[in-house]
Amino acid sequence: MRNVAIVGAGMTEFGEHFELGIKDLIPMAYAECAAHVDKGIDKTDIEAAWIGELSTTDGFPAGILADTLDLTDVPVSRVENACATGNDAIRNGVLAVASGHYDVVLVVGADKVRETASNATFWEWSAMTRDGAWDYPLGLVAPANFALHVNRYLHESGATKEHMAMIAVKNHHHAVTNPKAQLRYEITVAQVLNSPMVVDPFGLYDCTPQSDGAAAVILAAEEVVQRFTDRPVWVRGVGLGMDRVMHQHKADMTTFPPTVKAARVALTMAGLTPRDVDVAEVHDCFTGVELISYEDLGFADRFEGRKLVERGEHYVGGAIPINPSGGLKAKGHPPGATGIGQCYELFKQLRGEAENQVDRARVALAHNIGGPTAVAAVTVLSNHRS
Repeated sequence: MRNVAIVGAGMTEFGEHFELGIKDLIPMAYAECAAHVDKGIDKTDIEAAWIGELSTTDGFPAGILADTLDLTDVPVSRVENACATGNDAIRNGVLAVASGHYDVVLVVGADKVRETASNATFWEWSAMTRDGAWDYPLGLVAPANFALHVNRYLHESGATKEHMAMIAVKNHHHAVTNPKAQLRYEITVAQVLNSPMVVDPFGLYDCTPQSDGAAAVILAAEEVVQRFTDRPVWVRGVGLGMDRVMHQHKADMTTFPPTVKAARVALTMAGLTPRDVDVAEVHDCFTGVELISYEDLGFADRFEGRKLVERGEHYVGGAIPINPSGGLKAKGHPPGATGIGQCYELFKQLRGEAENQVDRARVALAHNIGGPTAVAAVTVLSNHRS
């Protein structure tokens, strides 16, 4: 397999884009992506494209990408894998280039969630990701499904709602300096703990907002990287993990096995360990999910993720900065774009260009989980090839 690098990355702001459809957002993300290609790129260089998209109301995503970017002469494929869609789309593009089938490909993610009513959104995701005829009447929409895991985790681990609140505070703090983030303001632990209850143990400030947005990356084979940049960000590993969808079949509710599997595959492919990771963008659709993921990704021992929180090691400047972008919690979460947006942030981190720069960052990890809890995707990036 050939080495593959990201040679350009871009994204829109995440937030409320009622006046824009994905027909508008995709060209905006691509334009910034192409502008980040140091030596320039022409659309004729792109041999194939993938689009990650989950819940748009705009119709046929692959055709929309081909039409709006004038890429009708190359194959375009849609990827949909719940909230793991973005990093899975990158995985598909990486494997296509690594195999030698293409030299240069485009991967885009886009979604419009904010314009959809919450009850319609939850019903749609329930039907797509679980047994809608069984789960939805029981109230097992996304927040409730993740709450089953997090409540059991809090019961067994010694972690508390205060630890979750501290994660929310940290992510909002990081988002303040990110011009792409949706919620750019500080909050306090007291505000989180006293916010309206969504589903126990999640209050309003434990939950990601509904978001619209798009993100894009250009992937190139090592043989052609120098045509585009002298500062590539190498994709060192990609992994996808699966688990059972229905919760009654899950053996342990205090962990997300898909994350464990995806991280193991990606890090093994990269020849690295969790200790080598300098910065990570971790899926925090709910604060407790980020906390559990510290352990599943190998950043903390079993039931000791709270210690990273207590010591502040998850802040920029700490031992393992998590979500310097603000994460899904404060940056936003348009599912098809989320994972690609994470890689955009890490592309900037590894080139020393991030607004919330991690000092001497050399290895980065991006992580999505969804389904909910049935699928995870992990991408490992580095500013050195090996």
